[in-house]
Amino acid sequence: MSDDDENSFGNLYPEADDFDSNSESEEETEESKEETNEILKEEELKTNLVKTDDQSVLDLEGIHQRIKDVVFVLEDFNKRKDGVRTRKDYLSILKKDFCAYYSYNEFLLGEFMLLFALSELIEFLEACEVQRPLTIRVNTLKSRRRDLAQSLINRGVRLDPLGDWTKVGLVIYDSQVPIGATPEYLAGHYIIQGPSSFLPVMALAPKENEKILDMCAAPGGKATYIAALMKNTGVLFANDVNVDRSKALVGNFHRLGVTNAVICTQNGKRFPQIMKGFDRVLLDAPCSGTGVIAKDPSVKTNKDKKDIQRCSHLQRELLLAAIDCVDANSKTGGYIVYSTCSILVEENEAVIDYALKKRNVKVVNTGLQMGVNGRQRHCEKRFNGSIKLSKRIYPHTTNMDGFYICKLKKFSNEIPQKGNLLWLTWSWRMKKWSQIPLLTTKVSKTVYLVDLVATGKSPSESRTKKNKKAIGQSSTKVNKPTKKKKNSATKNDKKSAQIDEFTK
Repeated sequence: MSDDDENSFGNLYPEADDFDSNSESEEETEESKEETNEILKEEELKTNLVKTDDQSVLDLEGIHQRIKDVVFVLEDFNKRKDGVRTRKDYLSILKKDFCAYYSYNEFLLGEFMLLFALSELIEFLEACEVQRPLTIRVNTLKSRRRDLAQSLINRGVRLDPLGDWTKVGLVIYDSQVPIGATPEYLAGHYIIQGPSSFLPVMALAPKENEKILDMCAAPGGKATYIAALMKNTGVLFANDVNVDRSKALVGNFHRLGVTNAVICTQNGKRFPQIMKGFDRVLLDAPCSGTGVIAKDPSVKTNKDKKDIQRCSHLQRELLLAAIDCVDANSKTGGYIVYSTCSILVEENEAVIDYALKKRNVKVVNTGLQMGVNGRQRHCEKRFNGSIKLSKRIYPHTTNMDGFYICKLKKFSNEIPQKGNLLWLTWSWRMKKWSQIPLLTTKVSKTVYLVDLVATGKSPSESRTKKNKKAIGQSSTKVNKPTKKKKNSATKNDKKSAQIDEFTK
């Protein structure tokens, strides 16, 4: 084929060249569109971040979009940062947007940002905007859950069992009659109570014929549950310092048929001076209410650092008083349950850590299957390792009010004091010494543990014996026989064996 034929053949199909050129142009346009889209996204992100500096911007949709953009950058900050702002700048922008979008003050939102990761923080804040479902607790002193559910269904109430973790809870979806005014309610067959309030009583595990104290009992939801588990046996002391709130205690006890209770209005901090010797104590301490923001939205703005410090100080005093009320020699009990409706560390783990240093108590397992473990560290603070046995309940994970539950076991009625001899029991490791005194002073906290293990005596006693020998010893040196060297060697072997036995 000649060149002229090839040219003529190519001229017969001009669409082929046009098709190749069109495909190449389409690919170029697609790439250019992707580049322009990325550029627009970056410019939009920058404009959204710039708008945060303008306090006149009040569009909630725009603020919500800025929150998404900042979170997107912070998820992979090294790759997505703009090179101008630092991580601290992004966090400050995010904090202002959170405060504007969810109506929090900066202090409380800052505490939440220290507590949660960013993705979990958004879930928590969204969960606090949603009301919790209505739940009731069956009063087993007068009714059973199956019978109560059937009677309420006949009245047009849509309900279901609360969950596998409780046998007395019902969740209400819809009702044609007021739940707080049914004949069953007035007869005391049930009480309206949140599911998270079941958990402290379940952790306390009251037994029949025990002597139990509910130190902050009003309005009586937990106290009536304790009485139901005790089956109206033993004695239940329901205390609340507020006289007006104690009236609700009287009404609920009468309505639910509680007959083993004594209602008192004493100051919980001075209760050990009035009465001691309880088998179990429940302390649902007054708190800031940061776990029940869905019920009380005013917590978002009216809580500051002074309020948290004031609550924490009161909680520490009440917890020490609750521990002093318990009898460590109780055959069935000796337990204290501390609970709050707050999720802040200052009101929960910090209070428990303080009590562990001031009283002879230890943290034990709560027996609850839900929630997350307590925090062993928070920012620069480090807490006792056993605090991980406590439980934290979050609204965004359980659809219940935020709660904290910790169970303590008291093993001695003595109150440790500074400057005294501390006694530790090593009977499970050593057979020769059941108690070893550890000498501590306010000036020096050195523990002469090696001397105590090797000699079985305090360093002061060993020093006095050495001084006595030095006084009665003559200045002339006497050659010691070889037999005594063997005895000294055997003594050293015994000391080393004792140390090895202790360190096993």
